[in-house]
Amino acid sequence: MLKIGNQFIILWVISTVFLAGTGLAGTLRTLLDRNKQTRTQFGIYAVQADSGRVIYRLNSNTSMIPASNMKLVTTAAAMHYLGSAYTFDTKIGMLEKDLVIVGGGDPLLADPKNDSQPAQAANTLMAQIVDGLGKSGIDAVENIIVDTSFFDDTRVHPAWPADQLNQWYVCEVAGLNFYDNCVHLQVTRSGNSAVLSMTPKNDYVHLINQLQLISKGSSAVGAYRNSTPNKLLIKGKLNKEAGFDVAIENPGGLFASVLIDKLKASGISVQGQILQKVVTNDTNIRYLMIIKTPIANVLKRSNTDSLGLAAECLVKTISAENTPGRINGQWPHGLKLVSGYLNSLNISNEQYVLDDGSGLSRNNRLSAECLVAVLKDMYDSKDAEMFTASLAVGGEDGTLHKYFKQAPYKGNIIGKTGYISGVRTFSGICKTPNGNIIFSILTEKGNGYTRGCINEITKAIFDGNLY
Repeated sequence: MLKIGNQFIILWVISTVFLAGTGLAGTLRTLLDRNKQTRTQFGIYAVQADSGRVIYRLNSNTSMIPASNMKLVTTAAAMHYLGSAYTFDTKIGMLEKDLVIVGGGDPLLADPKNDSQPAQAANTLMAQIVDGLGKSGIDAVENIIVDTSFFDDTRVHPAWPADQLNQWYVCEVAGLNFYDNCVHLQVTRSGNSAVLSMTPKNDYVHLINQLQLISKGSSAVGAYRNSTPNKLLIKGKLNKEAGFDVAIENPGGLFASVLIDKLKASGISVQGQILQKVVTNDTNIRYLMIIKTPIANVLKRSNTDSLGLAAECLVKTISAENTPGRINGQWPHGLKLVSGYLNSLNISNEQYVLDDGSGLSRNNRLSAECLVAVLKDMYDSKDAEMFTASLAVGGEDGTLHKYFKQAPYKGNIIGKTGYISGVRTFSGICKTPNGNIIFSILTEKGNGYTRGCINEITKAIFDGNLY
């Protein structure tokens, strides 16, 4: 792997590998020097979108940690295996006197992303279910049965950082998901007391107040797990208030717990308990409604907003939909199928390692050529419009809303960013007056200036200054 360091080495490598002359060398050298990238490792690849002609390359076939650029591979593979018409279906029905919820791996059930008020998405979902039961004449249920068997029971990936499992971006992945598999904690000071509240309200997660009240300085509050599932220790220093999201355990249980409260509030009695078991193939279930989420919505949340849950559910859904009985979607099987998709694009096994769907695992490896090949496949496909619509738009939305705000870049650079410690990436499409360009920029061992350098390289690709 090439280290970009000494200026004379940069000049020699560029002029030797690319045979592009001093203009190219000078442009890249200037960008690297200006952004203090003397030790950062780069992999760069850019091609003309329509013809596929290579216009720039640097370490383009070297596999590197992709961070969230892994989501591009996952979403493209989902389009390949599931198709643009696919919907994530959550089924609600009755099995004798029991209310049944059969999960279909939907990562966006009660997704709070677009809430205009706290828990609006959760309340809307629950109201839909309560209304459906009412219209069916149901005024009492025995037990609440939750079937999460569409995915396996491995809800936490083994490569994810164990000390971050309470963070929203490391939330569990389940066959039945709810509210991004998190709760929002709000901590407010009232006199000499700290008041703790959760959104959505529930009795499923238990909070233990261990806060220290302070009169000066900023609040620094966190939630910590212990050996008891969903028992969170709230620690730190509280001045006035603090609010944050916390990933919870076994989200299917949270779904059922919140639903029970809504049923009782609406006058529908619940006599029994929450049961988690497999009933999906029981022909005696009388289904009352199916809640559908289009795959386009999931692609958008994965690529524009970088929601890891969306990407991981896509991997497991690929697995489940290619398993007899449509159950037990799992990471190893899903990623094996994703690998098959990459091989169908003639990408060699040496250019990638797949470990999860979101890029949170540091075991993933992709080359810039691999990412460009995936983007080119989507660009040429019949579903190109849907896929490109899932990408963040420079200067406008998602993870690119604060970059590329000036003309001509605003609205004309779309793509997917990536970040984990020491890794920053960006792959996408430049919509230039002279034709579209598909590109990928991967970096490792970067610093606080690396993202700015990536953006400047992207602009240089857009302007035609790197070729």
